Amino acid sequence: MSATGRDDLDEEAELSDAWMAAGPRRERARATDPGGPDLGTDAAPHAREARPLVAASWRRSVRARVSPDGSARVELDEDELSAYREAHPLSAAMPVIRELMGAYATDGEHLLAVCDAAGRMLWVEGHPGTLRKARGMNFVAGARWSEAAAGTNAPGTALAVDRPVQVVAAEHFRHPVRAWTCAAAPVHDPHSGRVLGAVDITGGERLAHPHSLGFVQAVARAAESHLALLGPAPDPERIRLSALGRDEAVLSVGGRRLRLSRRHSEILVVLAHRPEGVGGDELLTLLYEDESVTPVTLRAELSRLRALLGPDALRSRPYRLASPVDADFATVDRRLASGAVAAAAGDYAGPLLPASTAPGVVRLRRRLADRLRAALVDRGDPGLLADWAYSAWGEDDVVVWRALCAAVPAPQLPPVRARLDSLEAELSAGATGLQRTVHHTRA
Repeated sequence: MSATGRDDLDEEAELSDAWMAAGPRRERARATDPGGPDLGTDAAPHAREARPLVAASWRRSVRARVSPDGSARVELDEDELSAYREAHPLSAAMPVIRELMGAYATDGEHLLAVCDAAGRMLWVEGHPGTLRKARGMNFVAGARWSEAAAGTNAPGTALAVDRPVQVVAAEHFRHPVRAWTCAAAPVHDPHSGRVLGAVDITGGERLAHPHSLGFVQAVARAAESHLALLGPAPDPERIRLSALGRDEAVLSVGGRRLRLSRRHSEILVVLAHRPEGVGGDELLTLLYEDESVTPVTLRAELSRLRALLGPDALRSRPYRLASPVDADFATVDRRLASGAVAAAAGDYAGPLLPASTAPGVVRLRRRLADRLRAALVDRGDPGLLADWAYSAWGEDDVVVWRALCAAVPAPQLPPVRARLDSLEAELSAGATGLQRTVHHTRA
C-alpha cells in the first residue's frame, strides 16, 4: 500500500493505461497544435513499447503527481534570469556550446537549450519559427523542466539519472510535448564532478536518431573540457570528499578519484567533520548502531582504508586525517553560517550519505538538512523553495510546500496548492490510522 492509501498495483495499472492511451492522445495533441513538428506515423509505437529508462521516468512522474495536461512553470523573470545566467558556471561554456550547436539548430529548425542542475532553462536559442512554437508549451528561458516538475523530458530526465537521454515523441509524459523529440546530456564541474546542468537539442522527427544523443553528449564533454581549461588546476595534494546525495562517497586525492565503500564513506565523513581527531571508543559509537561490534572490527576497517589511501594519510591516537579535507557538506555548512543561503542551496546535492544508519552520520545529515531547510523557509524565495520542494528529498516536505504556497505568485499557485493539499491529506490519514492503532492496542 502506498503512502497515499492507494494500492501500488493501482498506480502501475494507471501508468500502463497512460502508455496505451499515449498514441491516440498524441494524435489529438497534433490536431490541436498543427504548428508543431511533424513526427510522421511511426511515433505512436514508442507509447506501446516503453524503453525501461522511459518507463522508470514515467513512474517517477506519476509519483511526483505531474499533470499530463499541464505546462512548465516560468520561475525567473527577465531581470532575475539575466543576473542568474551571468553568475552561473555554464555561462563560461556558452561560446563553445553555441559554436558546436548554433548553426545545426538554426539550419535544422531545432532549438539548443541549456538548463541548470534544477532543470530551469537558462538559454533557449535556435530557429525563430521553432522558438515561436516552443513558447506554446513554455519551453522558454526561465521555465522549470525538471522531471519532477514537468514529467519525462530529455533535459529533466538526464538530470534525474545523470546520463545522456533521448525522449522521442509519445515517450514524453505530458501531452503538449509529444509533438517534439529531444536529446540531452548532463554537464559536470570538471573538478568537483558536481552536476551543473544539461545541454539539450529539441525539435522534430529528424532528431529521432541515435546520432542526436551522441551529438549532445559530445557537446557536453566539450563544455566540460572548456571549463577545465578556464578554472584553476586543483591542488593534487588537497583531499576532496563528495558525500551529499550519494550512498557511497567519492574521494579525490593525489590525482586519483576513488569511490569508497559505505563504511569507508562513513569513516571519512566523521573524520572530515572532526579534523582534531576522534578516539577509538568514540569513533566506534559514531559508526555502529550495534553495541556488540568490537574495536577489532573497527581497526580492521581502518586498516583497509589506510591501505586504500596510503600509509601516511590516516593517523591514530586519536584517529584523524593527516591532511585537510574539502568536504562538500562542510562547504554547505560554511555558506549557511555566512548567510549565503542561495549558494548553500546550490551546493546541496542531497542528503548526506542518505542510506547510512551510522549514528554520527545520521546526526550530521539531520543537522545540515534542518539548517538549510529552515534558512530557505526564512528567506521565502520561491525559486529556492521550489528547488527543495521539487527535489527527490523535498517532494514530501510539508513545511517547505507550505512556505512555497505562501511565496509563489498567484498564477503559479494552483499546482502548488494541489500538492500541499494532497500531502496534508496523507498526513491526516496517517495520523488517523495511528490513533486507531493506539486505541486498538489499549483496548
